[in-house]
Amino acid sequence: MIIRTIELKALQNSYEIAGNRLELVYGSSRSQAREFVEEFCKGKDTLYYRARNASADKQVEMLGKQIERRYGIHLSGYTYDECFKRLKSKDGSKLVIVIDEFQLMAKRDEEFYKSIKKLKSGKLYPGSVMIILISTALPWLKKDMEDCLGRDIRRIDGTIELKDLSFLEVVRALPDYSVREAVQTYGIVGGVPDYLDRWDSSKSVKENVCALFLDRKGMFFDEAQKYISEELRELSVYNTILSAMAMGIEKLNDLFAHTGFSRAKISVYIKNLAMFDVVEKVVSFETGGWNNTKKGVYRISDHFIDFWFRFLYPNLSELYTMEPGEFYDRYIEPGLDAYLRRYFIDVCKEYLELINRVGKVPLKIVKMGTWVGKDGTIDVVGEDKVRECVVGVTNWDEPKMSYDRYEQLLRDLKKAHISSKVFYLFSATAFDDRLRELADKDSSVVLVDMTEL
Repeated sequence: MIIRTIELKALQNSYEIAGNRLELVYGSSRSQAREFVEEFCKGKDTLYYRARNASADKQVEMLGKQIERRYGIHLSGYTYDECFKRLKSKDGSKLVIVIDEFQLMAKRDEEFYKSIKKLKSGKLYPGSVMIILISTALPWLKKDMEDCLGRDIRRIDGTIELKDLSFLEVVRALPDYSVREAVQTYGIVGGVPDYLDRWDSSKSVKENVCALFLDRKGMFFDEAQKYISEELRELSVYNTILSAMAMGIEKLNDLFAHTGFSRAKISVYIKNLAMFDVVEKVVSFETGGWNNTKKGVYRISDHFIDFWFRFLYPNLSELYTMEPGEFYDRYIEPGLDAYLRRYFIDVCKEYLELINRVGKVPLKIVKMGTWVGKDGTIDVVGEDKVRECVVGVTNWDEPKMSYDRYEQLLRDLKKAHISSKVFYLFSATAFDDRLRELADKDSSVVLVDMTEL
């Protein structure tokens, strides 16, 4: 398991505050939320309850029976108030109460959260408690939790979102890999801790893909479909939309023409995918060149889902009939570098954010994004509070970044109506001689080799 040091420290700081505390910990089903809380609870007196899909009465009965077994007692009745009244601390220390997938209780029984409020306020248990509510139901959290809990949602003292790991954290999790191999892995499985735990950096990227994705006994062979089906129905519709987006069909009108689904239906399904953090709307960096900006673009934001729909879904028959190595060589290897271009852009943005934090950028960036034009793209745009800019372009798979790429950037800047103070040119391979000469003469042109990331 990958240890999330910053988040653990935040939860520990909350625990050390005097009095009762109520914390919400959430992330996708792949975020290792339970394992994260389990790590935090080491050495602490803890009651852990995993909620089930059950009726309201059955749920509280199962909690009650667990408490009876734990403390060797008999409850007078199965209610949440009665359960929480009978809690005990082994040594008088703050008791940690963990309710995993708490939405299964909250959305079916309003008495659950009422009792949680009483517990926090000290009306049920006289000792000191820390209540941790865990949820991996992202659509419910984003859409329904506030309606379910109402104004009482404000009683939550702290919220910890277990996001996917950054590229820097991915590099640390793959100690045997070069930066290039780390970028490849990041583009394939993203920063999902659960997936990175299964990735073996002592083996090549190809070996991992063959063992995890392409072998019918591999952990990821049908993981993409399982993950989507956790919260979404009508997989045939979602699969059709996602496979089209993986092919590069990303505008609403183009999706309508390709799939035959109505625009209204596509919009609803894209909204559902966005709640699940699978799809995102591409919002171009705002500049004076708004008329030249491409609008209404959607793309798959989940690296793992993007990879699966790009390479495996359209070749599913062959996946079942070919040897993993042969499938990789024929259907993945030829298109992998083109696929990885957008993820290398994300890596370069992260690098710029890091050097910005330590003051190594000539202006203080407060906003960053990508300018997506109708004809041309500026991979990285950073802006300070007075709207001065730095820009960057990237090269992942060309043998060298050429001087022509720099000239194209200058043309795109005019279309975007952007004036830049510094030009960052990121390359995963090399730079041609004209660019190196330019950078030697002009301090506003900065060449960044991938090995420096």
